[in-house]
Amino acid sequence: MPSSISTVIDALPYLMSGFFNTAAIVLAAMFFGLLLGVNIAVGLVYGNRILRFFLGLYVWFFRGVPVLVLLFLFYFGLFPYLNLPFNALVSVSLVLGMTTGAYQANIFKGAILALPHGQFNAASALGMSHFQTIRTIILPQALRLSVPAWSNEYSIILKDSALAFVIGAPEIMARTQFVASRTYQHLPLYIVAGLLYFLLTWLGVAALRYFEQRVQIPGYSHHGLQ
Repeated sequence: MPSSISTVIDALPYLMSGFFNTAAIVLAAMFFGLLLGVNIAVGLVYGNRILRFFLGLYVWFFRGVPVLVLLFLFYFGLFPYLNLPFNALVSVSLVLGMTTGAYQANIFKGAILALPHGQFNAASALGMSHFQTIRTIILPQALRLSVPAWSNEYSIILKDSALAFVIGAPEIMARTQFVASRTYQHLPLYIVAGLLYFLLTWLGVAALRYFEQRVQIPGYSHHGLQ
């Protein structure tokens, strides 16, 4: 058996551990970014001027600074300074979550603004508070309309997660680099790493496509109102 194939077979369980760590990073970042994005979007649309300014500053900062810089800033700087003993996996998930939260905020904001304003007026006329209207009428529609654009964030986070190896997070790239540096079988190992990322992308996109079809609002398509 060629040494390259033997090396890949021996390393596959180790790489698969990185595969599941990468999946955990992406899912955690997506969920954290969803929580941030929804609340920021609501604040940007319905908040007062001061709140909109600071939320806009947050979005501007996390959209403007490279992910690699943010990883170093938080993992080696802010987290230790604040005495938050997060490990590399948690730190990467938080940083990617905060980053995608800024992008998701604009996605949800656009969906909220796309809804007819008359719905808000009608809810107010029925005696519903602003909070009740946003929570029970506006957000359920906006979130469903946002799914196609929101799904794109999965692939973006997955690709950005490869940067996690620079701070020692045991994901696909870190484990591939570790094995390759000791066996010198760089080409076959990085091919396997690429296939693992492709598999994660395919699984995630397929799941999100199914989810999109399940929650699609009747009468709407990717191109707008049918």
